[in-house]
Amino acid sequence: MIVAKAYQDESVGVFGLGRSGLSAARALIAGGANVVAWDDDEDKRVIAKTEGIPLGDLYDDDLAKFAALVLSPGVPLTHPEPHPLVIRAAKANCPVIGDLELFAQTPTEAQVVGITGTNGKSTTTALVAHVLKVCGITAEAGANLGRPVLDLPVLGKGAVYVLELSSYQIELAPTLACDIAVLLNISPDHLDRHGTLARYVRVKKQLFAKQFQSGAAIVSVDDPYSAGVYTEIGETGRISLIPVHVGDVAADGISVEHGILYDRTGPRERSFDLSDVPALRGAHNWQNAAAAYAIALIVGADPAAIGAALQSFAGLAHRMEIADEIDGVLFVNDSKATNAAAASHALAAFDSIYWIAGGQAKNGGITDLVPLFDRVRHAFLIGEAADRFAETMGSDVPHTVARDLETAVTMAQEKAATDKAEAPVVLLSPACASFDQWRDYEERGNTFCDLVHRLPGHHRAPDNEPGNGPGNGEGLA
Repeated sequence: MIVAKAYQDESVGVFGLGRSGLSAARALIAGGANVVAWDDDEDKRVIAKTEGIPLGDLYDDDLAKFAALVLSPGVPLTHPEPHPLVIRAAKANCPVIGDLELFAQTPTEAQVVGITGTNGKSTTTALVAHVLKVCGITAEAGANLGRPVLDLPVLGKGAVYVLELSSYQIELAPTLACDIAVLLNISPDHLDRHGTLARYVRVKKQLFAKQFQSGAAIVSVDDPYSAGVYTEIGETGRISLIPVHVGDVAADGISVEHGILYDRTGPRERSFDLSDVPALRGAHNWQNAAAAYAIALIVGADPAAIGAALQSFAGLAHRMEIADEIDGVLFVNDSKATNAAAASHALAAFDSIYWIAGGQAKNGGITDLVPLFDRVRHAFLIGEAADRFAETMGSDVPHTVARDLETAVTMAQEKAATDKAEAPVVLLSPACASFDQWRDYEERGNTFCDLVHRLPGHHRAPDNEPGNGPGNGEGLA
């Protein structure tokens, strides 16, 4: 555990007692702070009480006495409207921060890598930690992936913290200064939280604002919003900047073309073949791999060792995870695809797709996926969005409103067997949030895998077992 000593002998409020809130309370108490914690959920208060965390109703407390209010990332900060405690804290001149800010206020000799983006954060974070460890460098991954940041062990010089950072976390960490800051991509998402796309982009850019001159930025230039951030950082000339690009071989930086990674950061070009790595299938994963390669290069890993380490990455659960293969039909769990942009990656990676989609739709639905509809042989629609998605597909995509996942999985197997298409794939890539039927995308993905494993037929275990990389359960972006 990382001990948060910045508020020793001071009073600190902690609101929201999910994993990160409990972690923050423990770290503050260990650092000598006088903690008062609260959550609207009584069950979470009971859990905190059993751990000995002091409770107090912050709604009735005088926030002016607190040196800070530590807010769970999922609590509204500005939109659709500030949480009542955020409003009261502002009136009381009480700073509102998150657990990531407590980490930022704690000195460390280890390097800090912060990875953000609308999609690909989790895979890239896990991939970087894997690559560094294979290359003999001590690394710990966390924050929005796996363990809360303050639950990570204390690391010394030469080691690396690899942190997946959501926009929610970044805006609650005003002094965070990463040694290496990474932006993978930006697409319209979470506008209900940030209000506008411009504000969402501004929060992502905040990750680079406090970097020291010795720091480095790795930015994808494959979408217009990220490319704009790259240009802005480049114009300042303040920090080292490496572009990442997928599609053709760029003149500099790290790029991937047809599965071949090209390193043009030095005097001699290097290249590595990623095309046959199952866990790095598709252009979006090539982008993740390019960013991971660049990070490891800056940290000081040997380029050849990095290339070899990329080859051995097993992937993450719920991110294009191969659940099973039954009678020649591949079943893929991409439950983490909670928006159209994320689902597009899986749709682009396969042909002859029997697509299971639907759930709690986000702004825009699946209209952005229309160019990929020709890859779908049949769609099976579930959840609240089923009728809306059926209307979008119209006559362009054969589809069935299955409503529930069990029906969809059964129907998809039967249809794939009847069609006898080449390399058929039953793909769960919902392009929706999961909250209409499940607790989170992980429960949805686990349900899919369980249903697949119970299907009739000859099952062949997948060649690549997925990595264990669950998120922190707070659904952050």
